[in-house]
Amino acid sequence: MRSPARVIGIIVGSLVILGLGLYAPAMLLGPLPTVTVRTDPTVVALPEAAALALPEAGASALALAETDGTSTLLATSGSEETVPMGGAAKLVTVLVTLDSLPLPDSADGVGPMIKIGPADYTNYLKYVAEDTRTLQVSPGDSWSERDVVRAILLTSSNNHADTLVRWAFGGVPAYTDAANAWLAEHGFTATHVDDATGLSGDNVSTAAEVAALASLALSDPAIAAILEQPGTAPLGAHTTPDLVDRDSDDGVREITRAYTDQAGLSEVFATALTGDGDAGPQHMVGVMLMMPDYETLDPAIEAAVASVTEASAPVTVIAEGAAYAVAESAWGESADVVATVSRADAPWGSQFGDPDVVVDEFSTSSNSRDVGRVTVSTDADSVSSPLRLTEAISDPGPIWRLTHPFAIIGAFLDEQAG
Repeated sequence: MRSPARVIGIIVGSLVILGLGLYAPAMLLGPLPTVTVRTDPTVVALPEAAALALPEAGASALALAETDGTSTLLATSGSEETVPMGGAAKLVTVLVTLDSLPLPDSADGVGPMIKIGPADYTNYLKYVAEDTRTLQVSPGDSWSERDVVRAILLTSSNNHADTLVRWAFGGVPAYTDAANAWLAEHGFTATHVDDATGLSGDNVSTAAEVAALASLALSDPAIAAILEQPGTAPLGAHTTPDLVDRDSDDGVREITRAYTDQAGLSEVFATALTGDGDAGPQHMVGVMLMMPDYETLDPAIEAAVASVTEASAPVTVIAEGAAYAVAESAWGESADVVATVSRADAPWGSQFGDPDVVVDEFSTSSNSRDVGRVTVSTDADSVSSPLRLTEAISDPGPIWRLTHPFAIIGAFLDEQAG
């Protein structure tokens, strides 16, 4: 609604123009009022995101692992507090050791040799007596660094975890000091280790941070090669059975799988997801801690992987030709404002944001130029498309201009004020 001052200004302006005999030129050459744009985001239906399935028991997380070791947390369930992490602590053991004493990049590079001494053998016998995960060693044996890491990853060998940190750091206490400093340095504020094996209930973390640790592990070429090709080892390597991974062809790779009285069942796993275009394959990392039994754990893994597969499939978020607004001129012309390209993205279990429609101010426009942009937020970022008119909005011509002085003078005043 026009204010009284504005109405008075238009009337005075009209009288001045009439008085000066400039009415026709002013009306014919003056600016036109800008079109009115009416947006209605509810007109365009956004696709529903497939929910990510995680169990209510324990503490769980799903994350998208990038090749550079970073990860995007997709979902969590259960407890988000620190809980005993069981065998997942061995990820810290391997990561911290390889950070200071990395394995060679080549597939047949075995690294330094580690001599099995009396302490290593005594440790082995102790863990055998406690009926925990072990892999046999004998005094005087020599194991390469790669062999020891393979034993930790593929058999969850507790004695090899201790052997590795005894060799690399001089003992378990020195290792835990170095490991907790490493964790703090890398931003793992909830994770704390008390030993190299995960047997202590004081090895704690959150499911989300364990997922981030697993993503780091998968980005290490040596660790990834051991997990992806467990049966491949350099000539002369010690035999290491793959006791961690399930006997399954479902595409899921167990990274750690363990049980302790304090942590219950704990599982860290990964599955490959096919990327689009040049992105290549990505990995989804799953973590399930404090699970009560295998009858709960195994179906939960299958459900989580199935839901991620569905949620990773790109869906059309913006469709070419979809109308996001209507542009209406003061002289009665109108056109839909539509997207010019289609955009798709994977929902990853999250709902898409409402369309954000921005249309430039204009009075006339063809239907071949961009007049704005629509943007829809996604889980990781956003997608957008230029907007154009379905029909041109043209100059109304001299008759309309001459018979609508208020509209022309109002547009002129708006232009001066702007």
